[in-house]
Amino acid sequence: MSIKINLDDCIGCGVCAQLCPAVFQLDENEGKGMVISQEPCAEVKEAVDSCPVSAITCDSK
Repeated sequence: MSIKINLDDCIGCGVCAQLCPAVFQLDENEGKGMVISQEPCAEVKEAVDSCPVSAITCDSK
């Protein structure tokens, strides 16, 4: 599985980090989401679907 955030699209709302903190966190310097683990938590799909700008992708390898 490959989890990515398009930083050009990310607005830093933090919904991904709230839903799945084991995979996502907000970069304090950039103010945008970042992937900290490729081991998906149960809420990864919900985070992908909840991103207001569709900046998160999750592809099966």
